[in-house]
Amino acid sequence: MFYALFSKKNNYMFYMSIINCSYFTYQIYFYILITFIFFPLNIIYGKVIQEEAKKLGKTGTLLTPVGAQREGNQEGSIPEWTGGVTIIPAGYKKGDFHPCPFKKDEKLFTINFENYKQYITKLTPGIIALIKNYRKTFYMNIYKTHRTASFPDWVYDALIENALNAEIIENGNGIKSAKTTSPFPIPKSGIEAIWNHILGFRGTYISRYGAQSAIMKDGSFTIIKMVEKLYTIYAQPKISINDLEKQNIITFFMQYITSPPRMAGNALLVFEHLNQVMYPRKSWVYNSGQRRVRRTPNIAYDYPGTASDGLRTTDDWNGFNGAPDRYTWKLLGKKEMYVPYNCYNLHSNKVKYSQILKPNHINQKLVRYELHRVWVVEANLIKTFRHVYKKRVFYLDEDSWLCLAAEMYDKRDQLYRVLLSHVINYYDLPTIFTTLDIYHDLYSRRYVACQLDNEEKMVDFKTKLTKKDFTINALRRAGIR
Repeated sequence: MFYALFSKKNNYMFYMSIINCSYFTYQIYFYILITFIFFPLNIIYGKVIQEEAKKLGKTGTLLTPVGAQREGNQEGSIPEWTGGVTIIPAGYKKGDFHPCPFKKDEKLFTINFENYKQYITKLTPGIIALIKNYRKTFYMNIYKTHRTASFPDWVYDALIENALNAEIIENGNGIKSAKTTSPFPIPKSGIEAIWNHILGFRGTYISRYGAQSAIMKDGSFTIIKMVEKLYTIYAQPKISINDLEKQNIITFFMQYITSPPRMAGNALLVFEHLNQVMYPRKSWVYNSGQRRVRRTPNIAYDYPGTASDGLRTTDDWNGFNGAPDRYTWKLLGKKEMYVPYNCYNLHSNKVKYSQILKPNHINQKLVRYELHRVWVVEANLIKTFRHVYKKRVFYLDEDSWLCLAAEMYDKRDQLYRVLLSHVINYYDLPTIFTTLDIYHDLYSRRYVACQLDNEEKMVDFKTKLTKKDFTINALRRAGIR
């Protein structure tokens, strides 16, 4: 048999039959060959089978709707998820800062330079670096873990639909058949996990009044106040997937600075798209000094973040944002880590910025750390692209997909920057989101504090916004103040 197949005579007849076949037949041979050789390399990401999706549910299932493990850990230090914060604390009313639901909790213990090695398996490399760098002043007060993350019921419904339908497209640079929130509650890859973070539900309409500051080595700082408005088309409760994909928009974003006077009026407008190959991010800036709008396609990736004094990049806002195309993404699994969580003290309007912002790092007395399970995702720069970060590691909350911490490495594989995101449950919506992001630059030994809100108006999740609020004319109006 093998002789008949591979004899010279039969080989000659076989080759001649290909040469003499019609162009159409030759195409069939070609596509069959390509399919069998290359199809295994074309990994399909996305939707899970019906049986797997049955693991998701609000009650009585192995996994929560977000895809988190419902049960606690064996030691009992991480409790079962029972719905998160579902009852608004007594006395709270719309427009208030959010009081802590756990005021009676006592500190369990403190981690510092003297004892951190006892807990090293539950500390991120970034936190270890901060402990070592600031050994006399940086410490972590550990409290009882509360799994407070919660979302509206229609968001939970969307999560389960997404699990069955959502897919990665354009080699990871877009998604389809998803809406509202994280597309892949049962992720199989790093690219799915980071899309869960990018598209996690934070609200549909947001007006945020915040401040940020780049702290000098001696602890001095200048507060830069700004207003941010977001209209998330993707998170509209009743939008259809067809309409969403036709518009191809995730969110409209506008940011404008209100003080100090020398910077007031500078404004930014961004359109973020679902399919980022078809339509990359669009952005415009209004320069108050020049009094004109300018299209700026370079406000992405490692372009310096707004008013950050060069201490963070555009794409590390909120942990990570924008197109993921410059990295390969690897899902490293899930770990138990001590991370900032339920940081209501840092959110309080009874605390002044001067009480938070200190030399080298923020006031650790105000920070609450808890033990939580996090998804660990590693991103490595593709050699054909450039970025100041060669490698990045993200720690994504299993109960919300929010980035709680991250490490960024330089071209020499040295730890360069560390992000710590201090989150609370905004239970009037509800959603879990940051109240303060801190970006530590280990080279300059400085940090930038973003999303400060203690001395500002409270974030408004019910603001009425339309597409008309995110036009070039609207940008110009926002800048003229």
